[in-house]
Amino acid sequence: MLFDAARHEPLVEEQWNVSRAHATIRAIVQELEESLGSGIVWPAHPLDEVPGEPGHKTLYLGASGTLWAMWYLRQQGAVDLRAKPSDLIGRVYESYLAEPDTGEVVPSYYLGEAGVLLALWRMTRSGEAADRLFAAIERNIPNPSNEALWAAPGTMVAAWHMLNWTGEGRWRDLFLRNVEQLWRTWLPSENATCCLWTQDLYGSMAQLLGAAHGFAGNVYPLLRGAAMLAEERRETLYRRCMEALSATAIFEGDAVNWPPSVGAPRPGRSKMLMQWCHGAPGIVTGLADFPRAKSADMDVLLIKAGTAVWNAGPLTKGFGLCHGTAGNGCAFLKLHGRTGEQVWLDRARSFAMHAIAQWERMRQQYGRGRYTLWTGDAGLAAYLWHCAIAKSDLPGLDVLD
Repeated sequence: MLFDAARHEPLVEEQWNVSRAHATIRAIVQELEESLGSGIVWPAHPLDEVPGEPGHKTLYLGASGTLWAMWYLRQQGAVDLRAKPSDLIGRVYESYLAEPDTGEVVPSYYLGEAGVLLALWRMTRSGEAADRLFAAIERNIPNPSNEALWAAPGTMVAAWHMLNWTGEGRWRDLFLRNVEQLWRTWLPSENATCCLWTQDLYGSMAQLLGAAHGFAGNVYPLLRGAAMLAEERRETLYRRCMEALSATAIFEGDAVNWPPSVGAPRPGRSKMLMQWCHGAPGIVTGLADFPRAKSADMDVLLIKAGTAVWNAGPLTKGFGLCHGTAGNGCAFLKLHGRTGEQVWLDRARSFAMHAIAQWERMRQQYGRGRYTLWTGDAGLAAYLWHCAIAKSDLPGLDVLD
């Protein structure tokens, strides 16, 4: 089986309704404004809360990601705001330094200082924030976890964004130093006939494949910045991507998925998953920048991956980006952007309608929203906006404009 059926639910049979999508975006943002506590953080949701931790501030699970989403949606003309995220994000950073989400200040893009600083710079253009961000990315280059959530494959994304926004050569040099780190650690696997990274993660060693912790998340910044690579290395990148996906894929009819890892699995992590962080959705979003028509086999693999996501249906876990229906729908948006085929936009919008229904059910169940970018309401609002305007960028990763 390509997926665990118990983790999925039947798709709501409801036509795409752009008015309902816009209304949901406005309702989410209105509640975000009304529920903002002490001017800098939102109360943690029971599904996200870790006992004993202070209010979250990071890009993935905290106030900086939520403030960015509000700022972004206003920039896009999707909502009006009373609050000014650019006036609040500096306080979030100060709060993060005083009480970091993970108990200590770490450079991580998703769960640490780099993500907060990137949001801070984007909203304020602070020179001090840029310098601190540079130092955080540089400090994280040798991180042994070798994956996007904690290590260089995540923080180098911030360098890529800063280079595109500023054009400053120091960001190009920093990005390429991260490339060297990834290249040194991208080695032939003992578990598959390809090159993979080995993750030293949470006390165990594994060779993971997904977008949050493994292969897809690591090749993502390499593909985004491929134009900066020498031609020989760029061609090696493309060849290794194809080899790794082919060597680790599991096929079933016209669909394909990938296991969370190859070789001995992490304890309790052996099930086939179909979500952004592990499985076909994250493979599609992570490899979407692979050049079109460079490899017919890659084009087929990504289409089959999208088919698998559609066949599995929405996730029972909820509507979020990381491991929810919206995140899986982002794979369809990527395939629409890549192929131009209407079927993928239609599928993204079908998942959007289902995600709205899940959001409504969860609000009823808990009597409140889930105020995060990657697991909750803010990410859903950005996804709905992208479905409405047919934009393929993944919120908080591809796009922070």
